[in-house]
Amino acid sequence: MKFIIFLLAFPVITEQCNNKKVIPSCIQEKIEEIKKETKWNPPAEINEYEFEGKPAYLITSNCCDQYNSLVDSNCNVICAPSGGLTGKGDAKCNDFAQKAKHVKLIWKDER
Repeated sequence: MKFIIFLLAFPVITEQCNNKKVIPSCIQEKIEEIKKETKWNPPAEINEYEFEGKPAYLITSNCCDQYNSLVDSNCNVICAPSGGLTGKGDAKCNDFAQKAKHVKLIWKDER
């Protein structure tokens, strides 16, 4: 009987595991780099977005008047949608706020 229950539950369990997204290795490396530094003010944060049909990761800057970088899954910089002197980024993706869909918080430095 336990075996039958296991067989019925197995597809559900494996489907949930397959739906779990993996953090790209370069994003994980960026997190490890930030952890080696003193805590940023405001604290570092990395959020995943869907932008132009692809995953993108917004990495906050470590201080005032610096760009918040939006990178792809290989950590290639796409643009800076926010930050800088004006707070409006580098003007290379002015439509980010309208077109991007927030997926989830990947990491926040809680030290």
